[in-house]
Amino acid sequence: MKILETKGLTKSFGGLTAVDEVDFQAEKGQLSTIIGPNGAGKTTFFNMIAGILSPTKGEIWFKGENITNLPAHMVSQKSIARSYQIINIFPNLTVFENIRIAAQSRKVTYDFWKDVKNLDEINQKVTQILETLKLGDRQETLACNLPYGEQRHLEIGIALATEPELLLMDEPTAGLTPEETLGIMELIKTISKGLTIILVAHDMDVVMKVSDRITVLHQGKILAEGKPGEIQKNEEVQRVYLGGQRY
Repeated sequence: MKILETKGLTKSFGGLTAVDEVDFQAEKGQLSTIIGPNGAGKTTFFNMIAGILSPTKGEIWFKGENITNLPAHMVSQKSIARSYQIINIFPNLTVFENIRIAAQSRKVTYDFWKDVKNLDEINQKVTQILETLKLGDRQETLACNLPYGEQRHLEIGIALATEPELLLMDEPTAGLTPEETLGIMELIKTISKGLTIILVAHDMDVVMKVSDRITVLHQGKILAEGKPGEIQKNEEVQRVYLGGQRY
């Protein structure tokens, strides 16, 4: 069952068309990856889905509902979460507080007289997420004092705390060491169970190992789509993006 679909999605900036008539589908529970050269339109495409940019034309459908032109906060309320290429956390709050704020954003009713520490259900949820992130022993650490790789884990945890059905991940391995990259790959595999993920990535080792389906963008258009093995063998993809390398 498709959970996300774009129809003729286009974004122009003056005379430049960054995303050009893109028809894209993501199946529920699938891990899809979008790859392509710099300037191919990957982040612009993400920003339209997340409500950060409005399309010039075209439509975005999520779970059968047209969400085109919804602002970012309303897209988030529809159970779509986003992580960024540049880490986006609360540096002067603890790890636990970072996750708890995100979890509280999904609480329907508020009691202004209740101590936040007594919100047992939320605190339990935060603890479970920290265990998944392998940050349980870091919960009282200020986020700014975490190593860069663990800050990446924390940002993913913030997204997970909003209880998304669709998670958009923009370059989650950017700036990581090989060891940190392996840690993020393991985390992505863990959280992908029961969650739909769309990933933008340049690291082809990561792409080929974690993806169920790959979409290749080139000059704002879809150049190719398919399973990792199919993309590996696609001569046009080899020429335009992979430089003749096989993974």
